[in-house]
Amino acid sequence: MRDIEKHFGNIIALAGVSFDIRPGECHCLLGDNGAGKSTFIKTMSGVHKPTKGEILLEGRPLSFSSPRDAMEAGIATVYQDLAMIPLMSVTRNFFMGREPTRGKWLFKRMDIERANAVTMDEMRRMGINLRGPDQAVGTLSGGERQTVAIARAVYFGAKVLILDEPTSALGVRQTSNVLATIDRVRKQGVGVVFITHNVRHAMAVGDRFTVLNRGKTLGTARRGAITGNELQDLMAGGQEMASLEGSLGGTV
Repeated sequence: MRDIEKHFGNIIALAGVSFDIRPGECHCLLGDNGAGKSTFIKTMSGVHKPTKGEILLEGRPLSFSSPRDAMEAGIATVYQDLAMIPLMSVTRNFFMGREPTRGKWLFKRMDIERANAVTMDEMRRMGINLRGPDQAVGTLSGGERQTVAIARAVYFGAKVLILDEPTSALGVRQTSNVLATIDRVRKQGVGVVFITHNVRHAMAVGDRFTVLNRGKTLGTARRGAITGNELQDLMAGGQEMASLEGSLGGTV
């Protein structure tokens, strides 16, 4: 993504942001609330059209008119609300809108045996052992639901996987499971864009780190070239954090 700008009337949400992702890499996009992260991923995933700038995938310029265009190009997004129906089974959620079928004409129906087998296999590959494919999604933990959404995106051919704050509402153990899933996906050659404002989670899996602040990038650093504290300072504004830490006795 090169020099992306997005204006909403007089409001400039993104002011010339550049960002790239490579196969088998986890590139973390960090920023505080209001930094422009959500607008940026919506532009990347086809929800918004950029006012200026260009999007290239494997060297080809792309223009998305809808999120489905982005999905067909291989860019999948897992949002915080996960787009799942809790009362439906894991299999039904996994294949929602893309159900495998068997038979023809009046006899065409969902191939439930194949769908169940694929779901169990893909979830096992992601380290989740389900009681059964007909288990309701509502009975899974938050981390397991994230894994279902990630496994679904990878199965349907995602080259770039965008994860919007996947660990924000999870406990410690569930967060560890999601971070392990991100690592598995990366090792399969998928480029992962990990949006977060939690520096510790980013440092655990990130290969590169880009910080957004008020619609602009403050820079990109490789793993090992920047510390967690330096990232935190970039996100929050170093001088403000230092003065706050001093007033609170070094507890921030």
